Amino acid sequence: MAERFDLIVFDWDGTLMDSAGAIVRAMQAATRDLGLAELAEERARYVIGLGLGEALRHAVPDLEESAYPRMVERYRHHYLSSDQELSLFEGVVEMIDALAARGHLLAVATGKSRIGLDRALGHSGLGRYFHATRCADECFSKPHPAMLEALMDELGASPERTLMIGDTTHDLQMAKNARTASLGVGFGAHPLVALEAESPLACVRTPAEMASWLLMHA
Repeated sequence: MAERFDLIVFDWDGTLMDSAGAIVRAMQAATRDLGLAELAEERARYVIGLGLGEALRHAVPDLEESAYPRMVERYRHHYLSSDQELSLFEGVVEMIDALAARGHLLAVATGKSRIGLDRALGHSGLGRYFHATRCADECFSKPHPAMLEALMDELGASPERTLMIGDTTHDLQMAKNARTASLGVGFGAHPLVALEAESPLACVRTPAEMASWLLMHA
């Protein structure tokens, strides 16, 4: 069967790496460091996938503008203190290896910073599989289509032959804005019902389902 998609683009946190919980805890710790009321988990999960500065402004909108750099610093301190302990979801390495063997172009579009993504690619060992990557400090943040558009332009892929995979509505809305197909994964930051409301091609509930769907349909 001919592959439907030339280019498959993955979000990172909550899609390939089991890191959504660590991001929530780092945001909550950062708010405590600034003497603020602890951030509700639901609110913290909603902003995962956005660029860090934008995420914190959405999460804590009443904070004085001058205090956001301090909050960014505290978030990074808490997240980076334990990020090397995070792991990929089970089966991700095998899935990526199989997709690469089938000749798909593979890419990452993430709300992480370039430094953060390069660190994660190195720790995980997945860096060698990806033909291109884009981060929130290099493009407009999701759901703006800039990251996907830049990846398609660099790799010579059309929107019709590109698939975006992510665990947040920001990912799926970015795909809509870039006129690409999308796959929602319901084991990351946003609940399945919110992902389904964005009308992706499908939603999957587990990493194993993600791998199975991709190997069957992509």
